[in-house]
Amino acid sequence: MASYSKQALADAIYSKLRLNCGRELCEANASHMFRACALVLRDILAERNLDTQNWVRETMSRQVHYMSMEFLLGRSLMKNAFNLGILDALTEALSDMGFHPSDIFETEPDAGLGNGGLGRLAACYMDSMATLGIPATGYSICYELGAFRQKIVNGEQTELPDDWLNLGEAWLIPKPDETEEVRFGGTVDQRWEDGRLRVFHTGYVSVLAVPRDMAVSGYGTRQVNTLRLWDAKAPVSIDMSLFSKGEYLKASEQNAMAAVIAKVLYPADHHPEGKALRLKQQYFFVSATAQSILRRHYNEFGTLRDFHLRHVIQINDTHPALAIPELMRIFMDDYGFGWDEAWRIVSNTVAYTNHTVLPEALEHWSQDLMEPLLPRIWNILCEINNRYGAQVSAFYPGDGDKLRDTAIVWNREVRMANLCVAACFSVNGVSAMHSDILRNQLFRDAAAMAPDKFKNVTNGIDHRRWLAQVNPGMDALVRELTGNDGYLLEPQRLRELERFSSDGAVLERLEKIKAQNKESFARYARREWGFALNTGAIFDVQAKRLHEYKRQLLNAMHILHLYLTLKDNPNMDFHPRVFLFGAKAAPAYQTAKEIIRLISSLSAQIAADPVCKDRLQVFFLPNYRVSLAEALIPASEISEQISAAGKEASGTGNMKFMMNGAVTIGTLDGANVEMHQLLGDENMFLFGLTAKEAEALRAAGYNPREYYDRNPALRRVLEEMAKGFGDGVSYAHLTERLLTGAHCLPDEFFLLPDFEPYRRAQERAGEVYRDRDAWNRMSLLNIARSGGFAADRSIGDYAREIWSVPYRKFPDPNHSR
Repeated sequence: MASYSKQALADAIYSKLRLNCGRELCEANASHMFRACALVLRDILAERNLDTQNWVRETMSRQVHYMSMEFLLGRSLMKNAFNLGILDALTEALSDMGFHPSDIFETEPDAGLGNGGLGRLAACYMDSMATLGIPATGYSICYELGAFRQKIVNGEQTELPDDWLNLGEAWLIPKPDETEEVRFGGTVDQRWEDGRLRVFHTGYVSVLAVPRDMAVSGYGTRQVNTLRLWDAKAPVSIDMSLFSKGEYLKASEQNAMAAVIAKVLYPADHHPEGKALRLKQQYFFVSATAQSILRRHYNEFGTLRDFHLRHVIQINDTHPALAIPELMRIFMDDYGFGWDEAWRIVSNTVAYTNHTVLPEALEHWSQDLMEPLLPRIWNILCEINNRYGAQVSAFYPGDGDKLRDTAIVWNREVRMANLCVAACFSVNGVSAMHSDILRNQLFRDAAAMAPDKFKNVTNGIDHRRWLAQVNPGMDALVRELTGNDGYLLEPQRLRELERFSSDGAVLERLEKIKAQNKESFARYARREWGFALNTGAIFDVQAKRLHEYKRQLLNAMHILHLYLTLKDNPNMDFHPRVFLFGAKAAPAYQTAKEIIRLISSLSAQIAADPVCKDRLQVFFLPNYRVSLAEALIPASEISEQISAAGKEASGTGNMKFMMNGAVTIGTLDGANVEMHQLLGDENMFLFGLTAKEAEALRAAGYNPREYYDRNPALRRVLEEMAKGFGDGVSYAHLTERLLTGAHCLPDEFFLLPDFEPYRRAQERAGEVYRDRDAWNRMSLLNIARSGGFAADRSIGDYAREIWSVPYRKFPDPNHSR
C-alpha cells in the first residue's frame, strides 16, 4: 500500500471485506470489519517485517530471542494503528464507512497468551525492542484457549474457555515450512563411533511444532519484529487403519494428545497428569525454539561456532530453562560438538531473568517424571549437575551444605532455578530490592562464585499504551504542558510536568480529567455488569493476580472494618469510597478462590445495607484482563500495592497506576522501593513491616494471636469473617489459616501485624483527599516522576548491560528528587 491515507485504508478494508470475509459493506458486522482491518494492517506489518529481516541479514546484527511462557498482548488493532501512525486515518475511514470505530476496536478479543505481570511485561518489552531498533523475536505457545475466562457465579469464580483465536488469528501468519519436530519418551542409547560419542534416540513419540507468527510494530520506526507462537500438531492427523475398522475415537487419539499441549496456559498441576502436561508444554516450547534458531543460523552462516556472538537468548522465569540442556543436545547430537565447546557457546548465549522468589515459580521436576519423558535431556542435566558440583566443591571445599543447596539434581529432583544460575552468563532481578534478595539470599552461594554475573534491571511499562492510548485526556495535557509529543519517545520528559505542581489551573484540569475518566469507567461498569458506581467517591483499586502474598485479604479485612465502623456510627464523617478488585485465581488455588468469594459476600452485604448507600461500595470486576485494565487504571485514584514485603519481585501494575496519577498505598516491596525513592513519603502512603523486619519477626517466633488479642478492631473483623455474612457462608477457614495455619505457616504473609498500620495509612489517604490541591499535586508528581519506569528505559538497560546490542539511546531518567 503506497499510501496510508483515509481513502487508501478504506479501499483496502473494503477489498479485504469482500475477498477474505465474503461480505459486501452493507452485510458486514463489527466482527467482519475488525477482521478486514486486522488483515489490512497485517499486510503493512508483514512487508515491514520482511524489510527488518533483510536489514538484520545485511548488517549481521546480534539478535535477541526473548522466551516467555506468556505474552499478554491485549488488543492489537488500535495499538498497531497507533504505532504505525495511521490511527486517525483508520478511525476516519471506519466512520466514513458507516461504523463506530470504538465498536470495531472493542470487538477484538484480548489475545489469550498470558495471565499476569510476566506476560504483560513481555508484551511491553516487545514493543520497546521494536521501537528502540533492536532486532528481536519473542517465542511462546499459541494457546488455543489462553488461561481462562473468569465468571463469578453466586460469588464464586468459575473458569470458562477463552476462545480468542476465532477472531484473534487474523493477526497470525502460519509458517508450516518451518515446522520443527519435538520428541517425547523412548529410549536413548550411546556408543562411541570414530572417536565420537553417538546418541541414538528410538521409540519416541513425535509432536510437530508449527509456527504461527505475529508481527510486532515499533513506534516511530519502520522496524517490525516477530512474536513466534508454536502450535502443536500430530505428524499424522488420523490413523486411517483404525478409522477404517470403525475405531473412530482411537484413530484420532494421537492428534488429540498433541493438540492438548497448546490448548491452555498453565494447566492445573495438582495431579500427575497436570504436572506431565506442564513439562511437555515447556519442553515443546523450548525444543522448537532452539531448533528453529540454530537451524536458521546454520543455514545462513554454515557454522555454529560463532552462534553466541550473533545471538542472545533471554529466558524469563524457569519455564524456558530446559532450553539450556536442549541447546546442548542439539549442538552435540545433531551437529557433532564436544561437550566443552557446546557448553562454552551455550553458557555465553543464554541469560536468565528471575521474576519472583516464590517457591512455586522456582520449579522442581521429579526424576520419575523427567527421566522417562525426556531421557536424553535427563542425561545432559545429570552431566551439568556433576560438572557444576565439581566447581562448587572446588570453591567451597568440604562444605556439603553448599553442594546440596546449589545442586541442579538433588534427592531425585531437578531444580530449574539452580540450572539457570549455573548455566547462564547473566542472572538479573527485576527491581533493586529483588536483585539484592537474589544476590544476598536466594542464590548467595552461587553469587559468591560469580559476582559479576548478577545484575539488576528494574521492570518497565509501555508508556505509549498505558498513558498515551488509554488516557487521551492526560495525553493531551502532557503534550500541551511539554510543548509537543516528544515524551512518546523520551519518557523522561514527563519530568517537565513538575514545574506545574503549584499551578492551580493545571491541577484543576488534572482533577477534571480524572473525573471524566471515572465517569467513563462508571458507564463501562454499568454496561458490562450493571454496577452503579458512585463517581463522587474515591476510587480505590487493587487489580492483579489473586495470590495470598499480594494480600487482597488484608484489603478486604480493612473494608470490613470500615463497614463495621459505619454500622456503629452511621453519622460519622466519612468520605465515600468505592473499592474495586480485579483478579483471577489459579483454578486449583482454593484459598485464593475463597478470598474471591469473601470479597463477593462482603460486596453483597454492603450493597444491601442502607447505612452504606452512597458512602461505601465494593465490587469485584470479573475477568480482569488487559482491555479491562485499560478502562480501569485511568479512573483509579488510590493504587493498592500492599504485598508482603520481600515477596513481590517488582510489580508493573504499580507503575501503570502511578503513570496515570493514582496515589499508592503500599509496602516497601518490589519496585515500590524505587517509587518511594522518587516520590518520598509525601507523595505516597507507605505502611507495614519491611522485608528485614518481617524476617526478624519470623525468626523471633512470630505468634499472630498476640496481634489478635491486643487489637479489638482486628479481633472483631476476624470474628465477623468467621461468622460470615448475609449469604450464610462462613470464612472460618481463612481466619484459622491466619491464626493457627492450615497446612501452612500461620499468617505467612503478616496480615495481622500490618493491619493497624494499613488502617492508619488508609485513614491518612482519606484525610489528604479532602484537600483537593494537595491530592492533585501528589497525582501530578506521580505522573511526572513515572518516566523512569518506562519499558524503553528497561530495554535500554538490558541492551547495554546484558545483551551488548546497540539501540536508539535515550537519556537516562533522573532518579533524584
